[in-house]
Amino acid sequence: MAANFPPLELMAVYTAAAMHDYDHPGRTNAFLVSTCSPLAILYNDRSVLECHHAASAWALLFADQQNAWLVNLDKSEFKRFRFLVIEAILATDLKQHFELLSEFNSKVNDISAVGIDWSCEADRLMVANMVIKMADINGPCKRRDLHLGWTERICEEFYEQGDEEAKLGLPISPYMDRKNPQLAKLQESFISHLVSPLCSSLANAGLLPGLLSEDQTADKNENADAAVENQSDDELEEQDKSEIEVKDVICTLVKNLEANIEVWFKVIEQENGLADGTDEQSDTTSDAAATEVIMESINEMESIAEEDSASLATPL
Repeated sequence: MAANFPPLELMAVYTAAAMHDYDHPGRTNAFLVSTCSPLAILYNDRSVLECHHAASAWALLFADQQNAWLVNLDKSEFKRFRFLVIEAILATDLKQHFELLSEFNSKVNDISAVGIDWSCEADRLMVANMVIKMADINGPCKRRDLHLGWTERICEEFYEQGDEEAKLGLPISPYMDRKNPQLAKLQESFISHLVSPLCSSLANAGLLPGLLSEDQTADKNENADAAVENQSDDELEEQDKSEIEVKDVICTLVKNLEANIEVWFKVIEQENGLADGTDEQSDTTSDAAATEVIMESINEMESIAEEDSASLATPL
């Protein structure tokens, strides 16, 4: 995928990833807005944290001549680079999540989708925004130990906000009351509403890293040969053999996500004392108020890079 991006755009994505949570105050956008914090006032209640991350990181970059690693860009290149970095950081605001996901699916995954035009700047920007969103919230796609470690950290941050809300006489936000922890329900809702659909869309578009399954490739190619033999010459002209081949792809991100959400399902069942927690799981995922809080809250701590080193992806 990286080969489809010009070097300037690729550098902008990496830079945005480094900047996207810089100087995070440990509170959600909703909290900053409801308390009329100086940051919320400064940024007019819109994408408060994301604007702060971008502005603070750029200020740091300009504050010391030792940070001037962009000096070799000409004026137009620098203007374009700064625009791309800011756009990518602002895309991590989860209030834009479903709008961006819908735009991507209509372009790539819907039945009538025309696909990505890598020569089109707008299409490349859309993909870059999707990729940085995945990097931002992919905690549940990590190995179990890493996922649990980061989950602990974000929950403690939530509880600290809940403590402050209690001191200020405000209602404690869902999942932020340390006296009533609901860790499994938080994670199940977060994964089901946000991470899984995003991961699935990128996987279906072939934009997640993965490895071809060696065990099944030979069988799939044999099936492709048989399919070719059963087609007429006219049909073969419209669909070549490479399109008929069905390739299984193993993606560690997807496998980890599936395994982690199964663990949270089991925890929910245990907490409810049920042999089958299907009804309760359905109830949790339909909690719109909780989902809104999660959307505004989880924009933290997902930049550890231990993922696979390959090229394609598989659907969930």
